[in-house]
Amino acid sequence: MLTARTIAKETISYEEVAGPSLEAGHALVRVHHVALCGTDLHIWEDDYPTELPIVQGHEFSGVVEAIGDNSANISVGDRVAVSPVTYCGQCQPCRLGRPNVCRSIGCIGCYSDGALVELLSVPVEKLCPVPDGLPLEIAAMGEPASIAMQAVNRGRATAGETALVLGSGPIGLLATLYLTDLGAQVIAADTEPDRLELATAFGAADTLLVDPSGPFPDAGQSARLDALTEGNGPILVIEATGVPSSLENAIRLVASAGRIVQVGISPRAVTLSMKDIPFKELDILGSRNSLNLIPDGLALLARHPGQARALMTHRFGFRELPEAYALMGNRTEKVGKIVIDMPAAQAAGAAANAREAVTA
Repeated sequence: MLTARTIAKETISYEEVAGPSLEAGHALVRVHHVALCGTDLHIWEDDYPTELPIVQGHEFSGVVEAIGDNSANISVGDRVAVSPVTYCGQCQPCRLGRPNVCRSIGCIGCYSDGALVELLSVPVEKLCPVPDGLPLEIAAMGEPASIAMQAVNRGRATAGETALVLGSGPIGLLATLYLTDLGAQVIAADTEPDRLELATAFGAADTLLVDPSGPFPDAGQSARLDALTEGNGPILVIEATGVPSSLENAIRLVASAGRIVQVGISPRAVTLSMKDIPFKELDILGSRNSLNLIPDGLALLARHPGQARALMTHRFGFRELPEAYALMGNRTEKVGKIVIDMPAAQAAGAAANAREAVTA
């Protein structure tokens, strides 16, 4: 089978390798689509704590081609997304029911070979059936949807609350969508007007355009925030940028007795006053991966197919991976989610086009 291996910084080698054999407790999944995220870009740029070479790809969907047993009630031919995170089950976080922060956490496509292959062996318990009617290319985004839902769940969001989502990239947009589903009123903030247009389509009641060189919020934005929160500030803030000043803004703007969820990740340092957190008696919560929420993420995408489709801004073929990564690395292009169509998807598309031509 054909595989794409990142062998050095910004270097991909396409290789013919032996396909996997079927093991007990595993299934063979014919990969159809792989979605790319910022982690993939960092790995490709050799700026991530993993060793090269590696086969990337941790957000993906496909079709079950063979199965070692039926313990997960999965059958050959089923359309599935895959939960890529692995954990030990024995460490303290695992025993506490928090395997998403396992001390020995792994992730296929990040720390071990992943889905940029034609056929992949996957433990059956990692398979997540794709809802009827949800296209497989959209199902590849079940993993980022699960991350957004984990952040919202960590924030204990409830109907009627007002939440501020800082950052309208894919995670922020999906968090906005889920918060709106829960009945919360969402205010979205970002530095890019086109992202804020998407945030409105994803359910935001108001949007705030952040000027990186000016005060945030400005006088007009402060008045709108006060009007939407009765002068209290948002009770929940989801920080989805990883920019240090954004967390500083979250602490400054959140209501007293409010909650902040930090889901954006960065190694950069934050400067904070030691009084703000205790004076407001804030809950500041981290959020990483998800507690096996990919089925919930798939259901969220299935409920909102238009928004899910809008999130996918670019598609590339398997042989076009270098171009896809270069587009992400450009960082000036407006990119949502990039989806890679694997050979199985390209073959299925060609067959469908042939059937349409015969029918016509």
